[in-house]
Amino acid sequence: MSEPATMIRSARFRREREADWVRLDTILKQTERGGVRSLSFEDARDLSQLYRQSVASLSVAREISLDKALQEYLEALCCRAYLAVYAPQESVRGTFKRFITRSGPAAMRQSGGAILLAFVSMMIGAVVGYLLFFDDPMWYNTFIPGGMQGGRGISSSREELLDVIYGSGDEDLGGLGAFASFLFSHNTRIAIFAFALGVAACVPSFLLCAYQGLILGAFFALHVDRGIGLDLFGWLSIHGVTELAAIIIATAGGFRLGLAVLFPGNLTRRAALREHGRDAAKVAIMAALMLVVAAILEGFGRQLIVDRDTRIIIGWGVGLLWLAYFMLAGRSMDKRR
Repeated sequence: MSEPATMIRSARFRREREADWVRLDTILKQTERGGVRSLSFEDARDLSQLYRQSVASLSVAREISLDKALQEYLEALCCRAYLAVYAPQESVRGTFKRFITRSGPAAMRQSGGAILLAFVSMMIGAVVGYLLFFDDPMWYNTFIPGGMQGGRGISSSREELLDVIYGSGDEDLGGLGAFASFLFSHNTRIAIFAFALGVAACVPSFLLCAYQGLILGAFFALHVDRGIGLDLFGWLSIHGVTELAAIIIATAGGFRLGLAVLFPGNLTRRAALREHGRDAAKVAIMAALMLVVAAILEGFGRQLIVDRDTRIIIGWGVGLLWLAYFMLAGRSMDKRR
């Protein structure tokens, strides 16, 4: 068919249907500005009907080879209408609320076995680090890099260690804050790597979590050796309960990926990764939120609260709140699985 004839047919085709297309475009603009909920009853009713008509028009335009510009216009219009009709209509706020109240805690419960495995790996490292320190204190320098020691080493006296824990002035608190920031940055990197590397059959994540335990065990052993283990326990509790739990949970997310690779069951490994990856991602997001809370506790609570018992009460109280939240929130999601 000649080009002039095609143009005439396209013009006639457009003239007969253009009013509906313009009407659909107007409804879509309103939807894109305020969502489907902003539409009137008439607009909402017409949206699906006009969408079907536009899809039919696009099919005809392709069948009779109308001009390319008209086909591209209809394709764009149909794509926009498809998103308005079929795409999830939940807002970002609604999605976040659903994650916090239901799907996030539900994913945590589904990952209970992986969380237990991550906890065991950290505890193994902590026990080994603790025992090796008392066998030979030089292990302390092996496990803990200089930047993480915060001025506390095997040559530090009891008084020097207590001075760091409780502070003796603004300058000391400033140094303590710098060390706390370094420690938080280190723990955040450990959490990220423990999650990301879990897909490699869980081994790197297990080793990273155990390494974090080695640091914790050697660090605690140093203070126990000086007779101030309970003081360090209070110093760590106010933020460490949340921060270390976040590392364990991030590691558990990595384990979910690794276990899907190792034990896909009746699924292919790709399908198993896709299925378990949804919960793994939710667990990782939950760990990230916990790290934010830990940063707040570390940046303010630990600096402003110097009483040992108060630190312990706040730290473990927050820990119990996390536990209750994970155990009780979103129970309705469990029934749908």
